[in-house]
Amino acid sequence: MSTHQTQVVIIGGGPSGLLLSQLLHRTGISSIVLEKHTREHVLGRIRAGVLEHGFVNLMREAGCGARMDREGEIHEGFHIAHQGQLDRVDLAKHTGGDTVMVYGQTEVTRDLYEARDAMGGTVIHEAQNVQPHALRDVHPFVTWEQNGEAQRAECDFIVGADGFHGVSRKSIPSDVLKEYEKVYPFGWLGVLSETPPVAEELIYARHERGFALCSLRSRVLSRYYIQVPLTDRVEDWSDAAFWQELKRRLPEEVAAGLQTGPSIEKSIAPLRSFVAEPMRYGNLFLAGDAAHIVPPTGAKGLNLAASDIHYLYHGFLDHYLKGDSAGLDSYSEQALARVWKAERFSWWMTNLLHRAPEGSETDLRLQRADLDYLFSSDAAQASLVENYVGLPY
Repeated sequence: MSTHQTQVVIIGGGPSGLLLSQLLHRTGISSIVLEKHTREHVLGRIRAGVLEHGFVNLMREAGCGARMDREGEIHEGFHIAHQGQLDRVDLAKHTGGDTVMVYGQTEVTRDLYEARDAMGGTVIHEAQNVQPHALRDVHPFVTWEQNGEAQRAECDFIVGADGFHGVSRKSIPSDVLKEYEKVYPFGWLGVLSETPPVAEELIYARHERGFALCSLRSRVLSRYYIQVPLTDRVEDWSDAAFWQELKRRLPEEVAAGLQTGPSIEKSIAPLRSFVAEPMRYGNLFLAGDAAHIVPPTGAKGLNLAASDIHYLYHGFLDHYLKGDSAGLDSYSEQALARVWKAERFSWWMTNLLHRAPEGSETDLRLQRADLDYLFSSDAAQASLVENYVGLPY
């Protein structure tokens, strides 16, 4: 068995694990990242592309913001389509200038990989049968297999950033862990196409036929979604059928300007709200999807992972550089306070804009009233905007 020594083992080589490793390395704290998939697989994931200003600043702090600042698109607002009309939500107006940046998760991950390579960071791919051990001991350790050889890393702390289906959360005893979950009775059918976006800013559409979203990755790469029943399969939807249904859910002037083309990626994502408590057990810390899932309506999934990393990073800094463990000791409580606020916001936006399969006429009228109120009240819009650009860390 090969044995490694490090200060922090990070299970999961997605953007949150890579970001934490990069931040720690720049301050002299050693880490090993374990990822069960290949780098190509990780970079092939098509995910969110709306970054809160806090995440943007964290990427800059990690020394990974140059390409993002060069190629990312700053958005000062977005639109909500309802009852055939298009209303704009002005982010900058209600925050004194805060904005969001549209920059795909794949690009974030690529930038982080390049930064880890440049610094000689240890990122181990195709790590199989990863298992954390001795979580309540002063020095826990992690075992895994690579190319049939047993490996072991001894460390001070373990960070589980290995997603909803990962091993980290499952390593917390069931009599300690408490899970909260809401599964929504619909999903999002998403299409990525090499076409110019229909608008310069995102359009969220609430329609009697169901929700739709017009998003983008760049000036020549568009991402579109429509609400579908959970019983639907990707094979049920041809490109032509998707474009036709999307147009039905958009205002006429928007649909008329929609440029269609072959899909280069098509998938259906179920929607759920999920939180696991606590986010720390002994010397194991959960981060990102390992601890919480939000429906994508509010663009909070990747951004919540980033806020977890912010708290962990500063907790580790204080512990190693100042001998102060207060930040690590309060990590779970601090992170969960922000998580639940983001869960609430994502749940609210989902209920506001989707058509519930069993929804009554009363439900529809209440949705309309909610939207009418939103666009008749600066205070209501200010609340929406405060959450959309990201609550403070």
